[in-house]
Amino acid sequence: MSSLFILGLVLSAVIGLSLGLIGGGGSILTVPILVYLLGVGPHEAVTMSLAVVGATSLFGSLLHYRKKNLDLRGGAVFGGAGVVGAFIGAPLTKLVSPEMLLLLFGVLMLVVAGVMIVRRSGSADGERHATHPVQAILAGLGVGVLTGFLGVGGGFLIVPALVLFGGLDMRKAVGTSLFVIFLNCVAGLAAHLGVGSFDFGLTAIVMGLAVGGAIVGTMISNKIPAQRLQKVFAVLVLGVGVVLVFKNFTSIG
Repeated sequence: MSSLFILGLVLSAVIGLSLGLIGGGGSILTVPILVYLLGVGPHEAVTMSLAVVGATSLFGSLLHYRKKNLDLRGGAVFGGAGVVGAFIGAPLTKLVSPEMLLLLFGVLMLVVAGVMIVRRSGSADGERHATHPVQAILAGLGVGVLTGFLGVGGGFLIVPALVLFGGLDMRKAVGTSLFVIFLNCVAGLAAHLGVGSFDFGLTAIVMGLAVGGAIVGTMISNKIPAQRLQKVFAVLVLGVGVVLVFKNFTSIG
């Protein structure tokens, strides 16, 4: 077992830790971890990512529900739109080369990292906004398309959308985000299973580690300021995004 493979397993737990703490972030690292550390092909990694992130989000959302940090009504609106978007996005994966898929993934990571870094603290715990159902549905649909296409849970987009359009405070947005991610991933996985297969054994290992991380993350979520953790994680996402863009842009060129 190589050192890169071991590192990939360790970072699999970090995926769940981030999901449990801030309702997103970790899922965007799943595909790069599977491809560059665990030796999985890009297209197969998208399908595996949906399975891992979906199961991890389910466990995390159940734990947050017990803490009363989950809005089922708001989650149903985003999740319903996301399911439709995931089925739209899934077939698009096969239309691009592995290098282009990872390049697009890297570009998305750069954009997300930038948003996370500059995002103001106005979405702090306890602050609420007016609900805009149409905007919420459109936001959920867009996140669903990204979920199906790139195999990301979309929590880094769902959390701020739930705060801005769903009228949720930061803590409840985190728990609700996990529920929406679960719904999106189930839809995306169902769409992908019809066009390909993946390594069930490795998926189960990564999934177990990620679920363990999510349990720990959820347990300590009320003790660590989510905004502070978000900034730190954004720097990590930015770094991985730069590497992905550089590596795959030069390969395509």
